[in-house]
Amino acid sequence: MADKEATAGDKRRVRKEKYKVKFEKLIDEYKNVLVVGVDNVGSLQMQKVRIALRGKGQMMMGKNTLMRMIIREKLAANPKLESLLQFVRGNMGLIFTNDDLSKVRKIVTEYKVPAGAKAGTLAPSDVFVPPGPTGLDPGQTGFFQALNIATKIVKGSIEIVAQVHLIKKGDKITSSAVALLSKLDIKPFFYGIVALSVYENGSVYPADVLDITQEDLCAKFMNGVDKLRALSLAAHWPSELTLSFAIASGFRKLLALSLATSYTFKESEAFLKAAATAAAAPAPAAAEKKDAAPAKDAAKEKPKKEEPKVEEEEDADMGLGLFG
Repeated sequence: MADKEATAGDKRRVRKEKYKVKFEKLIDEYKNVLVVGVDNVGSLQMQKVRIALRGKGQMMMGKNTLMRMIIREKLAANPKLESLLQFVRGNMGLIFTNDDLSKVRKIVTEYKVPAGAKAGTLAPSDVFVPPGPTGLDPGQTGFFQALNIATKIVKGSIEIVAQVHLIKKGDKITSSAVALLSKLDIKPFFYGIVALSVYENGSVYPADVLDITQEDLCAKFMNGVDKLRALSLAAHWPSELTLSFAIASGFRKLLALSLATSYTFKESEAFLKAAATAAAAPAPAAAEKKDAAPAKDAAKEKPKKEEPKVEEEEDADMGLGLFG
């Protein structure tokens, strides 16, 4: 018996030594670490993620105490690792990579499987029950009434009248909600690996920062530039940001002088030609209006000449009456 216990202890010790060697190698080889949560994740999902990460990174799971011990031992060689210690807690794992973190995060989080609700747990998302037929017999109407869900009987089956917000995100799931979802065969949640935090060469930040694209950064930077430019213009403080506005303002003044004095220079010639063309354009239009005026008068006079004839005809008809 003692020999068996010694053998089992030796095996555990060998496994720990192998784990430690591999973990230290990954710390030395990779600069970036993606901290992930693995709650409600099955072994098949984990295997698929490991396969997808081949050539891009490696995932390490294990006891948190062992992980912290190895990281502390490496602090002397790499003090930056101290910021990683705070994330080694709970049901988590570490993905070591030198690849683009946003791409690795996308690979890791795309493997999700549907799962039913469990009573007593916190809902990871809102749950809505859609309107329509349920396939349940009318004898179960009382179950819906207990949950304050409006229903009606259609062709011998219970039908939900309107969409129901059954569970709110963050609320504890009740047993009645679980029973209803089970009767309707609805699996409302999707579980998979969740990216929590990022360790990038000593810097630590939330994984949500990876959603920010290069275009977003450029847009934020240009927004700041626009605000500085507006501030410089309002304060009449010349700077590189207001240089283009100062040149444009000076050119407008020179152009106004050129138009007022007929003194031209190379840059103003095009504007003078455009101004001359615009001034000449209304003349033909005015002439057309003058020519069109007699035609309109003639059109107005025409019905006036016909009116007396109509009156004469009417008078002639009146003169030929039976009592004339």
